Amino acid sequence: MADQQILVLDPTGSDRHAEDAALRAAGPAARVDVLGVPAWAVTDPALLKRLLTDSRVSKDPHRHWPLFPDHIVGKWPLALWVAVRNMFTAYGADHRRLRRLVAPAFTARRVQALSARIEEVTNGLLDDLAATPPGEPADLRARFAHPLPIQVIGHLMGLPEDAIGSFRGAVDAVFATTLSSEEATANTEALYGLLTRLVAAKRAAPAEDLTSTLIASRDVEGDGSRLSEQELLDTLLLVISGGYETTVNLLDQAITALLSHPEQLAAVRAGRAGWDAVTEEALRWEAPVPHLPMRFATEDISLPTGQTIKAGDAILASYAAAGRHPALHGPTAEEFDLSRPGSEHLAFGHGVHFCLGAPLARMEATIALRGLFTRFPDLALAVPPHALRPLESFLSNGHKEVPVMLGRAAAS
Repeated sequence: MADQQILVLDPTGSDRHAEDAALRAAGPAARVDVLGVPAWAVTDPALLKRLLTDSRVSKDPHRHWPLFPDHIVGKWPLALWVAVRNMFTAYGADHRRLRRLVAPAFTARRVQALSARIEEVTNGLLDDLAATPPGEPADLRARFAHPLPIQVIGHLMGLPEDAIGSFRGAVDAVFATTLSSEEATANTEALYGLLTRLVAAKRAAPAEDLTSTLIASRDVEGDGSRLSEQELLDTLLLVISGGYETTVNLLDQAITALLSHPEQLAAVRAGRAGWDAVTEEALRWEAPVPHLPMRFATEDISLPTGQTIKAGDAILASYAAAGRHPALHGPTAEEFDLSRPGSEHLAFGHGVHFCLGAPLARMEATIALRGLFTRFPDLALAVPPHALRPLESFLSNGHKEVPVMLGRAAAS
């Protein structure tokens, strides 16, 4: 088979839907350039599921990516995504050990216990929005979608109030794909500075939060299953960033989808669709993380197309393109439709690396969306949907701002 054309991913994310369509048209797996690094972007849902559960596919670059570290660390803007030492990049027994240490924080009982905090934060943000002068637009990304998840994850992790803004800015930069290698490296150093200070503060004064729990897992003498210091820092980074950025985008996209599809919003208001359906369809229609780097073939993998992913090749999970794949949802896959019989998607991943925080994100979205649209029954976009500006990233799927007219506010 002749070499397939390599598609260069647009770092600005200026027309992601067209790019996703081009990836799907290139076949189940397409050769792509990811900021100068070659990879296979997998968009076919069935193939993606197969690879995400294939023991020949690793997330550990230290063991299975020939380009790492010499051609990556300090040279590739997304180096942090693969260089971290936590369950996100772990493989086999290491992954099971690291996930086992974090999983207790995300049991159904613990997640449900956060509902009161989510309601409290939501209501406070809605009260703030209600104080907006009549006729003045409000940016729901800045004033609602952003602060809710960072306050919830801050509560779970025990982040000091005065550090939340710094963590927010640093995490946002992790998802940026227009930074130079130097800028990305500087942001990584700043982020580790924040994490190191957080750990020092919690060691000095432990509290009832996940950070203190993880520190105890690091510091206790045990059977060799405890966290290393680097794993501790990187696990904190994973939980903070994973529990924040993705939920911001979920809220952003769910809000804009409803406001640009009034017939779907009417179905929710009439009780023909639930807020859980809104959440799932938004996740499918606009995956919060369009592409997730990276996985690596540990040996040659033959594809149904006759292509071969060679041992050491990088694999990019292209969740956004998969969510709108006709193989999953037929000819209406591009439509936002709450009456869809089952809104199957891969936005939270699949297999052993399925997102631990998925139940928390779903609960946050359900509570927040219900509260927002109940408090502001006349809510409307302040600009046409096509005027909403996408984030400059192919890793973070949201808008730079979501300007709305709130209209009258119902009683809280």
